[in-house]
Amino acid sequence: MSQPVKVGVIGCGVIGSRHIADSLASNQTELVAVADLLESYRNRVAERFQPPKVYETGADLIADVEIEAVVLAFPTAYRTAVAKEAFSAGKHVLLEKPVAMNSTEVEEMIAIKGDLKGGCCSCRYRLFDGTDFATQLITDGKLGQLRSVFFRDLRPIGKKPEGDLPPAWRLKRSLNGGGILVNWSSYDLDFLLGLTGWRLEPQAVFAQTWSIAPEFADYIVPDSDAETHYAALIRCQDDVVINIERGEYMSTQTGPISSWEIIGSRGALRMNMLQHNPCRIEHTYITDEGLQTEAIYEQVESAYCTPIEDLAHAIREDQQPKTSLENSLIVQQITDGIYASADQRTEISIE
Repeated sequence: MSQPVKVGVIGCGVIGSRHIADSLASNQTELVAVADLLESYRNRVAERFQPPKVYETGADLIADVEIEAVVLAFPTAYRTAVAKEAFSAGKHVLLEKPVAMNSTEVEEMIAIKGDLKGGCCSCRYRLFDGTDFATQLITDGKLGQLRSVFFRDLRPIGKKPEGDLPPAWRLKRSLNGGGILVNWSSYDLDFLLGLTGWRLEPQAVFAQTWSIAPEFADYIVPDSDAETHYAALIRCQDDVVINIERGEYMSTQTGPISSWEIIGSRGALRMNMLQHNPCRIEHTYITDEGLQTEAIYEQVESAYCTPIEDLAHAIREDQQPKTSLENSLIVQQITDGIYASADQRTEISIE
């Protein structure tokens, strides 16, 4: 067995704590240090996990020569600068989702990383056996020429929150780059693009976004300006269309249901994946008597690795992580296009 990758985690909040726990639980990684600007977060993590080293700043952690890979788990607005600093110091980097505030930032990271590994946690949905099973079927051409990729998930409004509201960054474009599109659909876009083997080449997008309804304004932090609902039609090369919609705080009872379907010229896949267990994949195909549908995969799923383990494996095997920065750039270009289309109320070309 190869030596574990020595890891440092910057950001000790909820998501950072998850990466710390994952790093400690795996035999592929060794937690060396953590860092956070907030003393209360540092103290809480130190008490819970007893990391060997605790730093106040990300710069101090990056300067630690023992660390090989750095996990960045703090608000999006500040991550690119720290990622570039880490790459410049010779560290591999795993970024939380969304990967950046815009495509230009992703391109800047790609330009500076050289041969170092850079990955994004938007790959989480694809760290399951069922996903690899579906990907293999699609990339083997069992569906024929792809035509339509469909996803919809709408979450009804619940009871009015008691106590603390969701964190301010969650629906602040200045801190997070956006709302539900980057909070959740960075996973969705990564999943559907990865599911089709990253072969789809987006060309244009037409989209609409909506902020929370005035009737529900007291469910979120005042002055939140990001979207809670969006819908987009994405045209790709070879006449493939992606139809995607996600919403939260919705005045509908249609959810929470994640509906995935990929339709080709010779067949289709329907999946109740992601938050459903057991995972079920149905294959519809052409027979002499018409269409036949059968379940081809159904089992209780658990992730076979975590994002930090995936990066560690990529480092030791000298291969790309599940979602590389180059893959993440495609996700970010679509994201940028959705926001631009909604803001300008027109179709936007994706370069």
